[in-house]
Amino acid sequence: MARPLVLHEDRLFPADPGARAIARRLYQSVRDLPIISPHGHTDPSWFATDAPFANATDLLLVPDHYLFRMLYSQGVSLESLGIPGRQGRPAVDPREAWRIFASHQHLFRGTPSSLWLDHTFATVFGLDVRLGPDTADHYYDTITAKLAETDFRPRALFDRFRIELLATTESPVDTLAHHEAIRASGWESGRAGRVVTAYRPDPVIDPEHEAFQASLARFAEVTGEDVHSWDGYLAAHRKRRADFARVGATSTDHGHPTALTADLPRAEAEALFRTVVSGKATPAEAELFRAQMLTEMAAMSVEDGLVMQLHPGSFRNHNPLLFQGYGRDKGADIPTPTDYVRSLKPLLDRFGNDKRLTLILFTLDETSYARELAPLAGHYPALRLGPAWWFHDSPEGMLRFREMTTETAGFYNTVGFNDDTRAFLSIPARHDVARRVDCAYLAKLVAEHRLDEEDAQQVAADLAYALPKRAYKL
Repeated sequence: MARPLVLHEDRLFPADPGARAIARRLYQSVRDLPIISPHGHTDPSWFATDAPFANATDLLLVPDHYLFRMLYSQGVSLESLGIPGRQGRPAVDPREAWRIFASHQHLFRGTPSSLWLDHTFATVFGLDVRLGPDTADHYYDTITAKLAETDFRPRALFDRFRIELLATTESPVDTLAHHEAIRASGWESGRAGRVVTAYRPDPVIDPEHEAFQASLARFAEVTGEDVHSWDGYLAAHRKRRADFARVGATSTDHGHPTALTADLPRAEAEALFRTVVSGKATPAEAELFRAQMLTEMAAMSVEDGLVMQLHPGSFRNHNPLLFQGYGRDKGADIPTPTDYVRSLKPLLDRFGNDKRLTLILFTLDETSYARELAPLAGHYPALRLGPAWWFHDSPEGMLRFREMTTETAGFYNTVGFNDDTRAFLSIPARHDVARRVDCAYLAKLVAEHRLDEEDAQQVAADLAYALPKRAYKL
C-alpha cells in the first residue's frame, strides 16, 4: 500500500517548542512574499513560446543534475534516464526513465532534493502518495496529464509561483532571441513579474574552455569587433553587456576555477592576451588571464552598473568519461579549497572602496565563511555575500552560513537567497526551504533574547525579498 505524502507544517523549524512557536510566527509573515530569483539557469524559451512541457521526465528529471548525479553515483547510467549526450538524446521511453527514477527514491532520503521534490509533488500537482516503484506510473500519468492543461504552461506557473523576477543566464554569443521574443509578446506588460537575463562571459574569457576559439569567432560576428585585438576584445564585451542590459540584465556571472584576480599594466595584459588568442597559453597563463579579466569585468561594472557575481572553487568536469560523452553540467563538478583574502586583493585594491561596484561572492569552501568571506564583506563597501550555494544549498548548509557569517558581516552584507537552478518547478520549494531555515535561525536569536521579535520579522522579510532586490538593483 502506498504511503501518504504529507508536508509537515513545522518542517525545518526548531524542536524546542518555544523557539518553534517563534519560527512559525516569523514564517507566517514571509511565506507569501513574492519570489525574487535573480540568478538561475532556467530556459528562456519556455517563457518566450509558452509551449506546454512534454512530460514528467523531461521537466523534472532531465534538467536537474542534483537528481541524476545521485542516481549515477549508484550505477544508474545517464543514457537510461534519457539525459542528452554529445551525440544527441538517447532513444529512451520517458516513462521507463521515470520508473528508474521512482525505484531509486530511497537514495534521496535526508537530502534537499527530497524536500524540493515532495514540495513540488504536493503543492504543484496535488499528489498525496509518496513516489516509489508502485506509484511511478500514477505519478507519471498525473503529472504529464496536468502539463497538457493551460494552467500548467510556463507563464501560468510563473504567475502561480508569485515570481516577481526571474533571471536566466546566457553566454555572450547568445543572440538573446528568446528574451527579445518575451518582450515582443507583450506578456510582461502590466504584470508584476518579468524575466531577464544575466551576462555569463566564461566561454570567451576562459582559454581552457573547450569552445574558447569557436566562441571568440562567434563573438566577433555578433559584435562586429576585432576580438583578436585587446581593444577590440574589450569593446566587444562592452557591446554585449549593453545588449544584455537592454533586455533587462542587471548582473554578470563568472564561474572561474579560483577567485584569483590581477591588475596588470596595459602592456603586460595586451601581451598576455596575444598569447591566449594564439592558443598557446600555458595553464598558468590561462589562470592569469582569467584573473585579469575579473578585474576588467569589475571596471566595466563600475562603468555600466551591472552587479558582478563570482562563483569560484569548482573543479568542473572532474569525470573525463562523463565529459567526453555528455559535456558540461552533468553533476561531475567537485568543490575545491578557495583563497579569497589574497586572491581578491588586486581587484579590491582598485575597486573595493568604490560604492559603484557590487561584487557578490559565492563559495563552495565553507571553511572560508568565518575566516575570509564574512570579514571581507564586513569591511569592503563593494562586497556582498551570496547565499549558501550548490552543494551547501541545504538546510544544514544554510544554517552553517548564517552561524558563521552573521556575527562579522551581519545580515545586511548578504543578498538574501537565490535558487541558482535549472529546475523551474523547484523554485518555490527552494525559496520555501530558505525562508523556513532563516526563520528557524532568527527564532533561536529571539528565544535567546539576542534579537527582538519585531526586528526578526523585519530581517526575515528583508532576507526573503528586500535584500535581493536591493543587491541586484531591481
